[in-house]
Parts: sequence; C-alpha cells; structure tokens
Amino acid sequence: MTTFAVIYTYTDDDELRLRTRPAHREYLAAQPTLLVAGAWAPDEPAGGLLIFRAQDRAEVQAVVDSDPYSTAGVIADVQIREWAPPLGPVADVLN
Repeated sequence: MTTFAVIYTYTDDDELRLRTRPAHREYLAAQPTLLVAGAWAPDEPAGGLLIFRAQDRAEVQAVVDSDPYSTAGVIADVQIREWAPPLGPVADVLN
C-alpha cells in the first residue's frame, strides 16, 4: 500500500459547496482507502487535504473523480501526490 496526499482547491461558489457538503462527507466516509480528510482552517484559502492508503494513484484518482465535490463542480484544482513521511508517531504505519 502507498500513502497519497490529495489537495483540493475549491471554487468561489460557497453556496454550491455548502449544498454539496453532506453528500461529499457521506461519500468520503464510505471510502476504505481514506485515512483522514478535512478542510483548511477558515483563514486559509478554500480547500482541503485528504490522506489515502491505496494500491496506486489510479485508485485514488477514481475516488476523487466520483467525489460529489468533483461531479458537482466544487473543486477548481486537485493535486494527488505520493507521500512518504519520514518522521512522527505514525510515519512507520504510513510508509
């Protein structure tokens, strides 16, 4: 298994994001490859970070592509990066 960090940047359509949020959260909660996810703090640009443990990038891309935020047009940009954290109490589990 490989760890991936996914960075979402949202559009400026806050109304669409708020309307889609329940479906987005329900969808992500059902994903077995998702470890943790959340939006940036209110003073940061609109977006979020998701951490996955998956077989490959294509598996993560498939989750992102079917996320209600993606299908509704909430996401302006997405980056999927393989991540190998070397330090910290959970680093050994994530590598």
